[in-house]
Amino acid sequence: MEVAALVLGIVALVGGLLGPLGWIGSICAILGIIFGVLGMKKESEKKGMAKAGLIMSIIALVLSIIITVACLACVAAVANEAANELGTVDWDELSSALESLNY
Repeated sequence: MEVAALVLGIVALVGGLLGPLGWIGSICAILGIIFGVLGMKKESEKKGMAKAGLIMSIIALVLSIIITVACLACVAAVANEAANELGTVDWDELSSALESLNY
């Protein structure tokens, strides 16, 4: 369990930096937290690995959530700007420009 927590914590940190694919990091982080907690409960000499995996998984989960929210905010801002820009298009001018191109 301890090794799994550590590996999942590392994968979650890397996966959390993938922007739109940050959900991969989130899933690994959640699994890493579960394995880290289970590894901490066991009496083992590998408790340090479980603790490191748990800490990295928590950091990765928070990072994944922040990056996902930031990506969604950027997409929303771009969509809003595009909607505002389309609202100010002079459709008659666009239509006459297209007609002049023989469309």
